[in-house]
Amino acid sequence: MRSPVRLSVIATLSAGLLFGAQARAEELVVGSFGGSFADNVKACHVAAFEKATGATVALKLGNSSQFAAAIRAAAGNSDMDVVFIDNSLGVQIHNEKLDESIDRAKLTHASEIIPNAWGVDNSYVVAMVSATTLVYNPKLVKTPPTSWLDLFDPQYAGKYAIGDFTGTSGWQFFLALNKIKGGTLDNIDPGIEAVKPLAKGSAVLYTQADQIVSLFERGEIVIAAWYPDRAGVAADKGLPVAVAYPKEGAVGILPAVLIPKGTKKLDLAHKFIDVVLSAEGQKCFSEKAYIGSVNKGVTLSDKVAQIAPTGASLDKLWFIDPDLLSRNLSVWTRRWQREVVR
Repeated sequence: MRSPVRLSVIATLSAGLLFGAQARAEELVVGSFGGSFADNVKACHVAAFEKATGATVALKLGNSSQFAAAIRAAAGNSDMDVVFIDNSLGVQIHNEKLDESIDRAKLTHASEIIPNAWGVDNSYVVAMVSATTLVYNPKLVKTPPTSWLDLFDPQYAGKYAIGDFTGTSGWQFFLALNKIKGGTLDNIDPGIEAVKPLAKGSAVLYTQADQIVSLFERGEIVIAAWYPDRAGVAADKGLPVAVAYPKEGAVGILPAVLIPKGTKKLDLAHKFIDVVLSAEGQKCFSEKAYIGSVNKGVTLSDKVAQIAPTGASLDKLWFIDPDLLSRNLSVWTRRWQREVVR
């Protein structure tokens, strides 16, 4: 016959094992862009979330196109619980019924968010405001660029970079060029013809934003179609880069967060999104990442406001209809792959 003491020890050990299993189960998998973006997610969102909930976060790194492809492949059984993704691809995911609706009633900060941040049927919520613009080395480029067309200037031959179409900056620069050349969102022929020599001469058609950092560091490029937030962070670390907003207008980026269909952590996913939307989370991310906030209670510092899209630069941003993009991006991507990088 087992003694009461032994039974007590066994019960305690069993409870401990059960508690440990439950604790391990409370892990939220978050799809995040890599590099400094992921670092800021950890500092501004993950730390506060883990402290408040006792759960842990595992970041899965990638870009918007990769996350969209992964969600589709999972077909309603995604291994991610929350995903950062460009809002245009967020629309695609919603149209394909591969997302969970965000319940605003579960978010304590929902009322603080600008109204147009919410996707159709609360399919996603925009988490920040950024752009694709021009970034250059002011030590080597004495006259700041003023137009997207400056990338064609012979002085930059072999010393510039644009993104591959699979990345946000890639298709955004392409559509800006197409617009300048007389194309429309229904006719990208002018853009296809114009971008061919530019794509061929680019130092690299980058697919990850932080690839540009090493290119600037090694002096392989002096100008790029890139992100002002990444440039601001890189400049703080000593990289000689400055931001120029083209006179035609930069292209606005609205990175959003959504919940993929089939997550088993729906309540926990809402708690993470609530941290992302909080004034503290937004302020922290904006100041670290040089990016615009969607929380109405956040005021940016002068340092950040000089780089992030604000004032006149924000007013001139071209925000492309995400529903139109969702219907056309796959077609445009195939044309890019067939006609530009073949």
